[in-house]
Amino acid sequence: MKTSRSSSWKQIVTLIRYTDFPKWIFIFAVLLSVVQTLAGLVVPWFTKDFVDQLTGQAVSREVIYFLIGAFMLQAVSVGFSHYALAYVGQRIVASLRIKMWTKVLALPISYFDQNRSGEPVSRITNDTNILMNLITQHLVSFFTNIISIVGAVLILFMLDWRMTLIIVTVTPLTLLIIQPLGRQMYRISKKTQKELASFTSDLNEVVSEIRLVKASSAEPKETEAGTARIESLFRFGRKEAIVQAILAPFMTVMLMAVLVIIIGYGGYRVASGALSAGDLVAFILYMFQIIIPFSQFATFFTHLQKVMGASERLMEMMELDEEPKEARSPLSHRADQPILFEQVSFSYDSGQDHPSVETGEKPKAEATLQSLQLTFPPNRVTAIVGPSGSGKTTLFALLERFYTPDEGVIRYGPHSIHDLPLAQWRGLIGYVSQESPLMAGTIAENIAYGLQEEMEREAIERAATMAYAHDFIQKLPQGYDTEVGERGMKLSGGQRQRIAIARAILRDPQVLLLDEATSSLDSTSEQEVQKALQTLMKDRTTLVIAHRLSTVVDADQIIVLEYGRMTGAGTHQELYDSHALYRELADKQFKASSDSALLAQSVNRTSP
Repeated sequence: MKTSRSSSWKQIVTLIRYTDFPKWIFIFAVLLSVVQTLAGLVVPWFTKDFVDQLTGQAVSREVIYFLIGAFMLQAVSVGFSHYALAYVGQRIVASLRIKMWTKVLALPISYFDQNRSGEPVSRITNDTNILMNLITQHLVSFFTNIISIVGAVLILFMLDWRMTLIIVTVTPLTLLIIQPLGRQMYRISKKTQKELASFTSDLNEVVSEIRLVKASSAEPKETEAGTARIESLFRFGRKEAIVQAILAPFMTVMLMAVLVIIIGYGGYRVASGALSAGDLVAFILYMFQIIIPFSQFATFFTHLQKVMGASERLMEMMELDEEPKEARSPLSHRADQPILFEQVSFSYDSGQDHPSVETGEKPKAEATLQSLQLTFPPNRVTAIVGPSGSGKTTLFALLERFYTPDEGVIRYGPHSIHDLPLAQWRGLIGYVSQESPLMAGTIAENIAYGLQEEMEREAIERAATMAYAHDFIQKLPQGYDTEVGERGMKLSGGQRQRIAIARAILRDPQVLLLDEATSSLDSTSEQEVQKALQTLMKDRTTLVIAHRLSTVVDADQIIVLEYGRMTGAGTHQELYDSHALYRELADKQFKASSDSALLAQSVNRTSP
């Protein structure tokens, strides 16, 4: 997508408006910068008088006092304006990062399905930092440089208009060179930031899955992939260096040529008596007040191109659709509401919310769930079984409103769940998944994770006790204050699972979703946790995904899914008698369990 310069400026301004912009501090910084610039313009004028008085061997004290005062005013203005601008830049970026972080957390799951995690990370860190550098280092100095140049040129015309014309003539030629190089820098910067975001994604993914990398001996592969990314960044950096290498010498040569001409011609004018020595010194000083700011324009426009690319990416993210927050129906807190799926169809590939950032395209849809007509009665246990890929976990994802059905509606009592307040709806749900995800922090923090009110330690310990996690937690060096490590890697799978169950117990949910909640437990722990789950499931609408049918034979209702369709519903005995696939699964699993029991008995008999 091609973005015009004017629209890029609008995006930068719009981004700044998104933030808590400290306007008065910024205005104060600008005024100080103007004072600094004006003081700088005064110095050469008094220097002219000072030099002329030196040649006449009669130095006025007033001139010295004015020079000292101008220097002090300039120094104080520089110090305060630098701090004020740094504060403004840091405040803007902090506010923008908060907005971006809040935005990322509000994006639907479909965004993260189609974009790598490094994309938003790069936007929040790298792109916002580029914007901050523009504000703190370049933006105000750009305008004060204009004041400095205009003021210096006007004074130079007063001193000697002939020499001033030499300087003014060079300006259009320099701008003709800077403009195309600036456009080239914009394209390079945009590609660099995109490549940097991809590199960040790769780093996050590899580091987070470092155990898989090492266990698979994939270090050479990842080294090669990382090297390729780094080399790509190097090539973009080299292209940027080429542009700078063309721009910097050109500016230096042009400015040195002007300086030589001015000094030579000025010396001639002094010798002829048309100028005084003080006039020539002042002229040279004023010329530097044009040359130095003018040379900084190249840096400003180069950085501006980077900011335009960064602001474009930030605005793209800010304009993404968030999860719906508005509620059209009040949420009833009654726990006896049935959950109904009415002709619900859904596909992950429909790209319903966000196209891929990489391709910008929405892939073709392939139905995962097809015309599901289900009823989950309140205060009952419903088990969902079926082969892998039949849509069991997807059904849970729809219930938690991670996705919106392509067709049909999901109801909680009389209301569509998508008309209910999102946070309150999810607050009714307790979810225990196969992965048992934990956040870096203590065990106590993980058990209470997501709860708005601060939980007392007694409540946390009571939930852990019900999940049969209290005993192993007490044996840890720091007890409930033990750090679990990134993604809970300091704990075993069974320990993580019991903490996840304790988290669900503490939430006291009305709707309980168990996705193979005991899959990571040994047989002893599983029996204990099953007892805890039986207590937890009492008087709650419970949905259980089960691969082991032995754990759900006593469920009030069992639903069989195949290829996204419901092919059977009933009790264990009813399905065993009437459903071929269910009977096949049951026979295989119960036979395997029987064989395992016989094998264990055989081993016990033959053991010495």
